[in-house]
Amino acid sequence: MSQKRNILALFLVLATLVSCDNAATYKKTYAFKNKEWQQKVKPSFVFEVKDSTKVYDFALTIRTTTDYKFSNLWLYWNTTTPQGEKAREPFEIKIADPEGRWVGKKTGTLVENTLYFKRRKMPTNGKYVFTLEQGITNTSLDQLLDVTLSIDEVK
Repeated sequence: MSQKRNILALFLVLATLVSCDNAATYKKTYAFKNKEWQQKVKPSFVFEVKDSTKVYDFALTIRTTTDYKFSNLWLYWNTTTPQGEKAREPFEIKIADPEGRWVGKKTGTLVENTLYFKRRKMPTNGKYVFTLEQGITNTSLDQLLDVTLSIDEVK
């Protein structure tokens, strides 16, 4: 009986270690008020790099409702380095294909689309600020629920 308990305890410890290993290094969600992304609203994420030799995978996930009326979403990804240097990059996230079918993962009335940036290296240690701007000409976008930035260290 004692040996079975030891094996069970070992299994639980291993399961815990494996599950902890899958956690994101950084994960933050910004929820849009009233399901609306106003042009003046610029979600911001702060990520501290403690070891610039490490490599990271970034995932930016946008969740909309099925009432979102566009087939895509243009946004600007602004980066401010620890030294204050700034960069601005435009990105398009496909929400639906030309026939109107959802491109991302659909669950009920939610549609989730993810933009991946694989194997990115941050050049210096310190705090990086990532700020998003919606890049559509409308002053606001309806039916946007939230945006999540996940950063995982590449092992």
